[in-house]
Amino acid sequence: MTFLAVALVLIVVVVAGLVIYWLVFLTEGVYLGERVVVWLYDLYAGRYDGIKQWNEEEEIDYLARPFAAELGELRRPPLILDVAAGTGRLTRAVQAADLLPDARWVLLDASGKMLAQAAQHLGKSPKLHYIRHSAQSLPFDDATFDVVTCFEALEFMPDPAAALAELVRVLRPGGLLVTTNRIGPIARLMPGRTWTHATVYQLHRDLGQRHIRIRPFLVDYEWVGSAKAGSFRPPGRADDPTLIAYLESLADLDYNEG
Repeated sequence: MTFLAVALVLIVVVVAGLVIYWLVFLTEGVYLGERVVVWLYDLYAGRYDGIKQWNEEEEIDYLARPFAAELGELRRPPLILDVAAGTGRLTRAVQAADLLPDARWVLLDASGKMLAQAAQHLGKSPKLHYIRHSAQSLPFDDATFDVVTCFEALEFMPDPAAALAELVRVLRPGGLLVTTNRIGPIARLMPGRTWTHATVYQLHRDLGQRHIRIRPFLVDYEWVGSAKAGSFRPPGRADDPTLIAYLESLADLDYNEG
């Protein structure tokens, strides 16, 4: 084989390796379809917290306390939907900080093994519901939740804008929505999946969100908090018996049994 042929083979191998690294690791399979994304999260579920370098004190300071402060007292006791909940990051941080003890949590994720990790960390509780489902079409009625969250996940969904619309749909008028917007170098490697600061603001406006607040969050994200148009009628729905029965009918019993 000539030197030129060897060089061409090496170039092809390097380019193929870079493409695979981009498709599988940098963008977590998002361009290969939702099934691949879920498969990857299932594969790494047991090591996810280690990969993300979970640190309880940091999660309390940067996630739990700001979230509880933004929620405030109006929507208490809150019925909270955490979409793409993963290993229960938000719920774990809030509970570790002894915040929002009156909250009822619905943790939804398309990865069953990630939910299993969340259930292992959080344990069994009548105020925890684990639901395995895609975020593209949420299995809830309109205006169900007092608070809806989705952290570091919209960019990994098949249609981020449609998923955002679903988050708003299931939120009560005046309810709180907290999401993140991917920024930074990796965001530029995810065309069609991430938004500029101005775009994410306009998307929320177009969906009827008001009081939109965007601030830096960690290294590669913006924190986006907003309220759905309309007046919130307290109290929150955490203890509504009809809704509790409804959620229990949707939940995966394997996870609820701990």
